[in-house]
Amino acid sequence: MARHVIVVSSYDHECLLKGTLWKFDSQNMYRNNKCACCTCTSLLLKLPLRFWPEGAILFGCAAAAQVKTSRETKGQYLSVNMSFSVGVMSAMYLTKGISGAHLNPAVTLSFCVLGQVRWGRLVPYCLSQILGAYVASALAFLVYYDAIMEFSGGVLSVYGPNETASIFATYPSEYLTVGRSFLDQVVGTGMLMMCILSLEERRNTPAPSELIPPIVAVIVLGISMSMSANCGAAINPARDLGPRLFSLTAGWGTEVFTCYNYWFWVPLVAPPIGGVLGSFMYLIFIHWQLPDPEPPASLTVVDTVSNKANKPATTMWEKEEELKSTHL
Repeated sequence: MARHVIVVSSYDHECLLKGTLWKFDSQNMYRNNKCACCTCTSLLLKLPLRFWPEGAILFGCAAAAQVKTSRETKGQYLSVNMSFSVGVMSAMYLTKGISGAHLNPAVTLSFCVLGQVRWGRLVPYCLSQILGAYVASALAFLVYYDAIMEFSGGVLSVYGPNETASIFATYPSEYLTVGRSFLDQVVGTGMLMMCILSLEERRNTPAPSELIPPIVAVIVLGISMSMSANCGAAINPARDLGPRLFSLTAGWGTEVFTCYNYWFWVPLVAPPIGGVLGSFMYLIFIHWQLPDPEPPASLTVVDTVSNKANKPATTMWEKEEELKSTHL
């Protein structure tokens, strides 16, 4: 009786299919074969994990409240940038191994375009990210409520020297045009996405998995320190829309959406476009230019009857001899 033989390579396959980056491994194959019920259940269970990490925005909003209400006597703009970066790192460590640490709708959309996240998960993920950012803003407001009221004189405003709306959402500088602010967000998010993709590029210099969160935090810090003068470097629709919605409901009124000629749509639309453009730029100028991966060093023959692995074949000729012997 002939025995069935499966050839298992000693490395994970990675290929580019129809211009899209796809990764294949045993875990992905298992997930793709699960029933729809199990997939939906898993998605529902993981949604809270995508909700709570947005509480990392609490770091940034609380730092902004501290700097603003103390009139920069207890911190400066660098404090806000560093706090947001620490929040990103903390959130990624919390959920990277469970839910993929999706904190940014622009990044999630880019991974959907690349085929690494199912399109059906885009809307639930984005909604949970926005809701998490809303709750994080509410917590920061509760913590610094007295300080905000003392600083603003009890008047929550969007304009003027005592405005406090910028503690939560981003707003443009008075000199900035809509077109230039749109470009600002596209470039910043594109840079972020290119750097994220490079961290797990196996054919280049991939970063160890446990070091990816602090590296991403440093990348976010670099972008926020160099590209936030124009309009705050939101580069994350959830980071801006969630706090803006909270500002609307907490007393700042509709001006958080109507101010600066309805500028609020820029940090919602520009980052997703920037993320997708950055992803394609990475594919064209980096991923497709890298040398092909080396062939596997060895092949392992697995006997599916006895469920035992034989000695790895060192050459293709030895491999052929082993295949012949299994059918005798």
